[in-house]
Amino acid sequence: MVKVLMHGCNGKMGQVISRMVAETEEMELVAGVDRFLGRENPYPVFENLEKCDVPVDVVIDFSNASAVDGLLDGCLKKKLPVVLCTTGLSPEQIERVKEVSGVIPVLRSANMSLGVNLLLRLLKDAAKVLAPAGFDMEIVEKHHNQKVDAPSGTAIAMADSMNEALHGEYTYNYDRSSVRKKREQKEIGIVAVRGGNIVGEHEVIFAGEDEVIEFKHTAYSKAVFAKGAVAAAGFLAGKKPGLYDMSDVIVL
Repeated sequence: MVKVLMHGCNGKMGQVISRMVAETEEMELVAGVDRFLGRENPYPVFENLEKCDVPVDVVIDFSNASAVDGLLDGCLKKKLPVVLCTTGLSPEQIERVKEVSGVIPVLRSANMSLGVNLLLRLLKDAAKVLAPAGFDMEIVEKHHNQKVDAPSGTAIAMADSMNEALHGEYTYNYDRSSVRKKREQKEIGIVAVRGGNIVGEHEVIFAGEDEVIEFKHTAYSKAVFAKGAVAAAGFLAGKKPGLYDMSDVIVL
């Protein structure tokens, strides 16, 4: 039985994952960590990881970037594998994640869904063919009005996936309103939309002469991310130290 700790357990995603773990065989949610302790949970909740006195096999994190530093310190001290789902990390935090993964197993992904991770692979293939043929690449992402980071981690991952296939030659343009000039050839435009309760929508546009090709992924509930996080936790428990991602979990 894999014993799971939910970091950020009182948030919306934390509650979704908690319910999903409870319904998963061979997995048990034994503890939670959250700065806000007002919610009743069927497991003990601690203010931080270091105060947790319950045996744990793996940590699932769905909190916010400001809590990640303390989380990594706690996991390092207790030698706990961690599935890091929080987005909006600073470059310094990303470097810290890489350092910590030399001591403990860390799985970090901008998006936990099967569909998005398949799309990342498809975008690489599309970019290799279409970019040299003169197609422009643009990304439009939409999320709910409570999301604080923009653009989304998934949008950046999509741009990175395409750019990696193109030997890193492309730059990213986040705001065309600041400079009045035509589009550069080797750039990827990224637009963020925030409104209502949109769970998550990402559209990648390849625009060429007389034809347009579009890839689109829509998440209709947070359950798609929770499923991936739970699968990742089952995968990571007991693994050797290293930096993993969802491509290690999902065989496509």
